Amino acid sequence: MNMAAVYQKASEQLDYEEAVTRHAPLVKRVAYHLMARMPSSVQIDDLIQAGMIGLLEAINNYDASKGASFETYARIRIRGSMIDEVRRGDWTPRSVYHKARKLAEAMRAVENREQRPARDEEVAAELGLDLASYNKILADTNGCHVLSYDDLSVDSWGHDDDDGGEEAGLLPELQKNLFKEGLSEAIANLPEREKLVLSLYYDDEFNLREIGEVLGVTEARVCQIHAQALTRLRSRMRDWVEDDPE
Repeated sequence: MNMAAVYQKASEQLDYEEAVTRHAPLVKRVAYHLMARMPSSVQIDDLIQAGMIGLLEAINNYDASKGASFETYARIRIRGSMIDEVRRGDWTPRSVYHKARKLAEAMRAVENREQRPARDEEVAAELGLDLASYNKILADTNGCHVLSYDDLSVDSWGHDDDDGGEEAGLLPELQKNLFKEGLSEAIANLPEREKLVLSLYYDDEFNLREIGEVLGVTEARVCQIHAQALTRLRSRMRDWVEDDPE
């Protein structure tokens, strides 16, 4: 290897290490953002470790010609890697998925009957519960929903494409576009407060306490509103979302 090649390799190594160091705080920000609604069995160090793997993948695979900034692309990879790690841990009992499905079914029934967004007390009555019990179930299913929403919202540009050819990818691309249109419409038709919570949490990356300060409510109430919004989305996108695991 000549001196020019040695210099280029050393320079690339320095660039790689500098990129990891510069963007490591992004991994921590995403980890603490997700951790706010994870169950106690999920450890912050595990999320950060998984996120660093996502960051390394982002550095290796980033293509500026795709049009997204590196930070946008890296955030998708980092969050996706963390979610994959949590999912592999299989921390969510089947009973929680079952509760989430029942909530969505009850909400869908009320909204179909009333032709407007269902209120908390109406869904609780549909399930034969008092409001306190209903809110407890919402809290139980909140961590389950974070994975579902991120699965829906993550842009597939953040993942490697299969080399199946243009024809093979035509139908999945059409389905993805139709799904995105349906999801956008479902989000647009959420009650204003639920829309605001989702926007502040996922787009602006506020934590639950900060959102509570904006809305003038407690952190626990923000958690309820968030879970309510995702339950409503699940009910409206039922035909697109897989059922709970057996």
